[in-house]
Amino acid sequence: MLGHDLMDRTQILRRRILALTWLFIIGLVLSGATAIPLPSEVDRLVELTGAAQLVDTPAQTGAPGWALWLVRVQWALGEAAQRAPFVFYAADWLAFGHFAIALAFVGALRDPVRNRWLFSFGMIACALVVPYAFVFGAIRGIPLWWRLIDCSFGVFGIIPVWLCRRWVSELESRLEVS
Repeated sequence: MLGHDLMDRTQILRRRILALTWLFIIGLVLSGATAIPLPSEVDRLVELTGAAQLVDTPAQTGAPGWALWLVRVQWALGEAAQRAPFVFYAADWLAFGHFAIALAFVGALRDPVRNRWLFSFGMIACALVVPYAFVFGAIRGIPLWWRLIDCSFGVFGIIPVWLCRRWVSELESRLEVS
């Protein structure tokens, strides 16, 4: 009976690790994929939120800061697309970085115990999002509220990798016992 309980818990841990690792991989891939079509994405976001109407309405005495920022970003991306489209190559490389990191986590899918270092790496990377967003966001003149949104990727991203790291430790100790 004890051996059966050990096996059940081992299977549960493996399924949990697999599910959250896939969640992390999918999040990385989606995040990377959204870096490629920046101008059209921002155009769509401006359209969906009605930001342009809020900024352009003469009766509006003070458009919300988010709308002003979004329309400013839309304008800048439009200018860059016309005058210097090569600038978007940086976003392509940003996407590549996300894809490459996601690909590395396939190792954790294959053997989470042997590749448990990936979960520590993921936690470190997520933690570094916060100071990176604050420092470089300030240097680039990014509004504080936007930097907080960027930080949320690290804050929420760390949860599944932290849980996986914890479960891998338990899985490893269970595999040593059996």
